[in-house]
Amino acid sequence: MAKKLERISERELFISRTLDAPRELVWEVWTNPEHIKHWWGPNGFTNTIHQMDVRPGGIWNYIMHGPDGTNYSNKSVYKEVVKPEKIIYDHISSPKFQFTALFIEQGDKTIVTIQMLFASRKDKQMVVVDFGVDEGLKQNANRLYAYVNQFHQKNLSKKIKLCEK
Repeated sequence: MAKKLERISERELFISRTLDAPRELVWEVWTNPEHIKHWWGPNGFTNTIHQMDVRPGGIWNYIMHGPDGTNYSNKSVYKEVVKPEKIIYDHISSPKFQFTALFIEQGDKTIVTIQMLFASRKDKQMVVVDFGVDEGLKQNANRLYAYVNQFHQKNLSKKIKLCEK
């Protein structure tokens, strides 16, 4: 008996944001632990970054600290990194998923698209119901937007050159 094909949309969470900043700056705040610790995660969360080796096979190991004091350990392995265009990693701690971020240059702006792809519809539904990941992803994108805007305005006023990675 043939299995029913599952549409990818039933297994994914997807979001896109246009940021008023150049792609290189967005890449910097996404791949530098000194920046990402300030904006990653839903509202009220802070982060401790233990390791962030942004290259294929590299590890991202961090703890998200919830506003209620709960700690969430996370470990991911980077599969594909194309500076400053694309990052794909496997989130290997529970819940497991593949995360893709695309950074699309559009003049002096950057479109960031994010996809979280789960193994099954059931896995996606579990993280939405148990952890509110759908709302958390929106808040994460909004925090990125706010941080990039603040950082970009500060850099414009000081005319500081970005550090090369």
